[in-house]
Amino acid sequence: MSAQLFKSGTSIGANVSEAQNAESNADFIHKFKIAAKEGEETNYWLKLCEASNLYPSPPKELQGELNEIMLIISKIIATSKRRNRTTIEK
Repeated sequence: MSAQLFKSGTSIGANVSEAQNAESNADFIHKFKIAAKEGEETNYWLKLCEASNLYPSPPKELQGELNEIMLIISKIIATSKRRNRTTIEK
């Protein structure tokens, strides 16, 4: 579980970093959507760790920070989609 948590957690940042060099707005959005999926997976692993007797419960602060990151990612995706639509309509 710890390896999966590490992989999904670090993948969020890796995809956000890749998005900075996206080839198009659609590519930018796609990479942020992958980051959002990895965030959901990270949340799943955190919940599993919390329910397991094998791992100490993750601090609530960590789950709170993940929720904040997910909100930011969602907002970036929504804003980018709006900009993409506006550009297409022009």
